[in-house]
Amino acid sequence: MTRDLHGKVAIVTGGSKGMGRAMAHRFAQGGAQVMICSNEADSIDAAIGSAPERGSVRGLLADVARSAEMETLVAETLAQFGGVDILANCAGIQRYGSVVDTSEAVWDEVFDVNVKGIFHASKFAIPEMAKRGGGSIINIASVQAYASQSGVAAYTATKGAILALTRAMALDHADAGIRVNAICPASVDTPMLRWAADLWKGDRTAEEMVDLWGKAHPAGRVGRAEEIAEVGAFLAGDSCPFMTGADLKVDGGVLAKLGILLPD
Repeated sequence: MTRDLHGKVAIVTGGSKGMGRAMAHRFAQGGAQVMICSNEADSIDAAIGSAPERGSVRGLLADVARSAEMETLVAETLAQFGGVDILANCAGIQRYGSVVDTSEAVWDEVFDVNVKGIFHASKFAIPEMAKRGGGSIINIASVQAYASQSGVAAYTATKGAILALTRAMALDHADAGIRVNAICPASVDTPMLRWAADLWKGDRTAEEMVDLWGKAHPAGRVGRAEEIAEVGAFLAGDSCPFMTGADLKVDGGVLAKLGILLPD
């Protein structure tokens, strides 16, 4: 593994599971010092304990939906590592329902985590990045920012909002040397996907459900969290200084595919 992030300090929200955990571990492999946060203490301990670089990943129990806790997260990162260069906003939740089915409380819950969480973390990280001459912010969106399943109104709305917010942040902070980009994955094998598979499996096993979803992708499978983390490392490093306000589809070809088939 190259030391492509050597000397950098990263914050990864939702960094104890799934794509966030893979991102945190990849940043550490690249030489960064990493602070993760989650609202689940046990998963933080597990993520730190399994980190490939001992001592390079630390964690804090914090809720992205709470402004004061994100302020504390950034302050603790400064206290332990001296600055912030990278912010990966990976915290996210999925809920099902149309606008008719979804309660106001659930709608607010999804927006509080998926969108307001980015706002809170970025609000406190950006001034610290500016002090160091710039940085990189990576927002995890989804292919559902472009096209939607049925029955995921709140989730899809948040992912579209993330792309709009990414563009706004990129414009607002370009003069401080801060790049802001989004990654838009399709189905990726994470605890969230496994939770959904268990919810919708019916007479199948959860594993069969994941395989079925994988077959909907031209690549023939769901993605791996480590594949998303590699894109995150590219965006976090110094290889793409002219890239900001972009959204990168990492989707196994799913958005390239029309549902209309030619006859045999």
